[in-house]
Amino acid sequence: MLAILAGYYHEIVMALRPICEPVELPLGASVLAERVQIPADAPQIGRFMHFHDVAELVLFGRVRGEFVADGRRHRLGDGALVFIPSMRRHDFLLERGDMHWTLIQIDPYVIEALALKADLSRLARPFCAWPASEAGERIAMLGQWLVEASAEPVATNIVEILLLAACAAPERDDAHDEQAASSVERLLPALERLRATPAEAVTLEQAAAMCSLSPAYFSRRFGQLFGMTFTQYVRVHRLHLAARRIATSRAAISGIAYDLGFSSPSYFTARFRERFAMTPREYRESARRTPA
Repeated sequence: MLAILAGYYHEIVMALRPICEPVELPLGASVLAERVQIPADAPQIGRFMHFHDVAELVLFGRVRGEFVADGRRHRLGDGALVFIPSMRRHDFLLERGDMHWTLIQIDPYVIEALALKADLSRLARPFCAWPASEAGERIAMLGQWLVEASAEPVATNIVEILLLAACAAPERDDAHDEQAASSVERLLPALERLRATPAEAVTLEQAAAMCSLSPAYFSRRFGQLFGMTFTQYVRVHRLHLAARRIATSRAAISGIAYDLGFSSPSYFTARFRERFAMTPREYRESARRTPA
């Protein structure tokens, strides 16, 4: 999704990294739109290649960095927009600085239905586009309207207009290839197991067996695709799950730690601080802070 979010707020100021799987839309909703601001002194957090069920449309206001998807790296700048279909691996490599954008998460069925109405073949792949100034202003205005109306029936209509505008915006041919551009599909059984039961310990050998691969090949392929070992990915996945629960619920932090398979609250706090540059309690307080 593009920020670890402090609940389903319309406006959020967060000092955190892009949102990672899993993403769940509110019950009965097909769209979730949120305004995200990153202060200049926010900590820079390492890369975490990921994917999720929802599709994402990101309307950048101010940004510096790169967008990586399907083995291609795209430059990001002010006014750029990014679309990621459901279940496509991607990441955002953002520089430090004052940044803001609108993150729109969309039920994939909305994308499928829209594709039947018009020739929108671009929505079948991740892309980065750069609207002209006037079109960019209209897109930004629609994004702000969607933030304010994402719980209303009109939200789907606004999303359709935004997607049509995104597909009409020109792409820049300045992307360059990364290594390991091949599909993540062979690793999906292990990843789906992790998504379904994140607290259960799964060894590298067990994960490889789920994918009908040798441990050596699984480990090498996983590292190429996700930039970390399977064990590291499991820990980071749990930490991002924990961050979302901490931000969106009142559950005890110790209970969240145990529910996600961490051996003790102290160990969880240490790992959380390594990842997010703050303690779980500080994270919850930051998530509840309203913007100025």
